[in-house]
Amino acid sequence: MTAPAKPPALRPSARAGRRGPLGWPRWFTTLFGTDVWERFSFYGMTAILVLYATEPTADGGLGLSDSDATLLFGLYMASVFLCSVPGGWLGDRLFGSSRAVLYGGVLIACGHVSMAVPGHVLFYPGLLLIAAGTGLLKPNMANLLSAFYAPGDRAARDAGFAIFYMSVQVSALAAPVIVGAVGETVDWHLGFGLAAAGMALGLFQYVRGTRHFGDTGAAPSRAATPAQRARVLRRTLAGVAAVTVLYGTDAALGTFRIVHVMGLIGLLTVVVPAVFFWRLLRNPLLTPAERVRVKTYIWLFLASALFWAMFLQGGSVFSLFAKESTDRTVGGFTIPTSWFQSATPLFVLLTAPLFAALWRRAGDRFNTAVKFGIGMICTALAYAVMSLAAWQSASGPVSPWWLVAAFLLLASGEVAFAPVGMSATTAIAPATFVSQMVGLFWLAGALGGGLGGNALKASGDETPSPAYFLTLGLITLAAGLTLILTRTPLGRRLTV
Repeated sequence: MTAPAKPPALRPSARAGRRGPLGWPRWFTTLFGTDVWERFSFYGMTAILVLYATEPTADGGLGLSDSDATLLFGLYMASVFLCSVPGGWLGDRLFGSSRAVLYGGVLIACGHVSMAVPGHVLFYPGLLLIAAGTGLLKPNMANLLSAFYAPGDRAARDAGFAIFYMSVQVSALAAPVIVGAVGETVDWHLGFGLAAAGMALGLFQYVRGTRHFGDTGAAPSRAATPAQRARVLRRTLAGVAAVTVLYGTDAALGTFRIVHVMGLIGLLTVVVPAVFFWRLLRNPLLTPAERVRVKTYIWLFLASALFWAMFLQGGSVFSLFAKESTDRTVGGFTIPTSWFQSATPLFVLLTAPLFAALWRRAGDRFNTAVKFGIGMICTALAYAVMSLAAWQSASGPVSPWWLVAAFLLLASGEVAFAPVGMSATTAIAPATFVSQMVGLFWLAGALGGGLGGNALKASGDETPSPAYFLTLGLITLAAGLTLILTRTPLGRRLTV
């Protein structure tokens, strides 16, 4: 996709500096290129993660069952969301967003390199490094981009973020095709190596372009006091020590399994959001009206967790269905399973203008609850399509068009739900607690990743069945209809 030479909506503040060959400020070109390559590495790796995990050990994979592989995928995604909360704090209070992005990129690159090493020894440490690095990079990349615009320059800021959103989709579209083809047909670790190369290019561009940032993002926006830093360090060290003793004892007894680490991550996805809400609602600075909005937001939080639990299975359960139950041969060519992961970003690019036009046309008649409901109904329909496809697959591999239709509906759900969720979260947030509320938005993704990752294992199915897809689709449909039916009281309490 070619970018316009001089996007008219992009009017950066006076700090813009020199312009590059596309007519964009140099700082914007640096951030844009870094984000493109970081997303390329991320989506390339995730496109082959479940496939590598389920590949027999004799063929170089991990040899996990379908249910364990989806659990691994879901909890890995949950870890990425969980890490964004301390990652945002480190950028805001300790490093400054510019250094936080750099440090996050270095961690991601180290993680991809670890996964590119043949064998399984460095695979799980690599996943943890990527999760930690992504949690550090992503929130601070957004903060850094925002910092280049004047406070009142909302139109330019929105245009900048819109271009970044498109970069994510373009990367997500290309990465599974390139990385997936190499990983599936040549060597899994070479595929992970391509993801590492993508991140290395992003880091190179970022380091080379930071000279155009000036002082922007160089210092933390609200630097933590020495006492606050010491307290956080003590708690971090205590947590690390507890985990080390716990798993060290587990290993010494000969009972350690990687699923034990997954169990801890799953527990954190439930406990951390609960603690966040508890602390926020107890804060005396909240006015009675703000406390009502935050309490009501819990319903949107739970709806978000359910949405992400369903949506993220597009990269795990849907991928397994493509591998095991889909006829992927077209004209003598076998389509790599990972290529289906490019369908969602393709359909996001195609459907985003349609939903934007729908929201403009509907105006205030569609509040946040209605938009959430529409997104969840689209997602429920994707699962209904998959239920029919799984039923048809009992007599042999089915047409790939079943998956294409399901990914179209899944992408429609994302377009209707995800941007509205972030926007509503910032609108509902009390004035002095915006960062905490954005953290809660990320934590909904963490809880959803944990729930979705456990769904197949909890169902007792070894492979996704028609009943599995139908049950989850009905649950999601019921939630979407409930949101639409309760739109008036929810809108009155939330004011969005």
